Amino acid sequence: MSEISEADERAILDAIDKWLEKKVAPVAMQLEHDDEYPHALVEDMKELGLFGALIDPEYGGLGLSALTYSRIVTKISAEWMSLTGVFNSHLMMAMVVQKFGTQKQKDFWLPRFASGELRGCLGLTEPDAGTDLQGIRTVARRDGGDYVVNGAKTWITNAIEGHVSALLVKTDPEAQPRHKGMSMLITPKIDPETRAPIPGVSNGRKLEKLGYKGIDSGEFIFEDYRCDAELCLVGGEEGQGFVMATGGLEIGRINVAARSVGIAKRALAESVKYAQVRKTMGKPIAQHQAIQLKLGEMGAKTRASELLVEDAAKAYDRGERVDMEAGMAKYYASETALYVATEAMRIHGAYGYSKEYPIERLFRDAPLMCIGEGTNEMQRIIIARQLVARNPV
Repeated sequence: MSEISEADERAILDAIDKWLEKKVAPVAMQLEHDDEYPHALVEDMKELGLFGALIDPEYGGLGLSALTYSRIVTKISAEWMSLTGVFNSHLMMAMVVQKFGTQKQKDFWLPRFASGELRGCLGLTEPDAGTDLQGIRTVARRDGGDYVVNGAKTWITNAIEGHVSALLVKTDPEAQPRHKGMSMLITPKIDPETRAPIPGVSNGRKLEKLGYKGIDSGEFIFEDYRCDAELCLVGGEEGQGFVMATGGLEIGRINVAARSVGIAKRALAESVKYAQVRKTMGKPIAQHQAIQLKLGEMGAKTRASELLVEDAAKAYDRGERVDMEAGMAKYYASETALYVATEAMRIHGAYGYSKEYPIERLFRDAPLMCIGEGTNEMQRIIIARQLVARNPV
């Protein structure tokens, strides 16, 4: 992470604002409703450097702080939340390599990740293993200088359109405790240099979803897939995958919290605007106490969520352990997004239910924030355990 000035941050955020206004806003509604992958916008994001947002400048990235990154995510999510998943899942993969990879792995992978030449994902979830990562069944066995991988992953963002994954596997399925038998592999679907397809890995189905449309959430399957151990075993040592996965989830949870703030801010802004132009009983509904109570609660919760995200991002930037801070931000902001989006629909009435307005999209996107990157039930357990651990009697 590099320090940037306030002026530089403003310039970056201004560039994002202009892009959202000129390129995203005119097409987001149609792409969302058609569930169409935003190829042109992804090319724009490559030019904006978003695929290298958190990657160190020495590898071609922007090296932004988590705080600046979270503000970018919030802005984009207020316009179309799906776009943030394209580069966040990718950056979670990149951060695993940047934080834990060998120098050879960093030199090889990170410049390709930063440019967006290779885009990818963090491959954790399986049909029978979500929050319980230690329950995964994908296995990688050593065969000379290679690993041979067999298994399947599901609910993976960038699974179809992506080129590579940081894949959580079992290298010792009999290990006890289970997490000691887990490793992380970088598993490309195409040759990084020739871009020819690599045998042994195939896309499964694209999953149909309530919201979060446009982006590909899907499956991929490994059948006797081979990868070079020196280049692909992150850190060069088996048994470290669980720590890498949970470390990657910290920035992922800050991202989900920032997305939630974006959803809530847009729903709030639309509601404040609508309440001033919609009239009942001869006056704008903003003058009715029932609506004022809703707006007041929505505004306070949205601002509190924003501050929790800032708190978690700043702690991350200081290099501190942030599972509690990220968990608090993710839990509170996502519940707020769901609450504010629901109240916004009630304020808008039938217009909130119409596909001609953004409220129905925000209403469909918000529930995912309560589930993604670890359920909110799990977040509360993490928060409680850390409160006890950090405050022993």
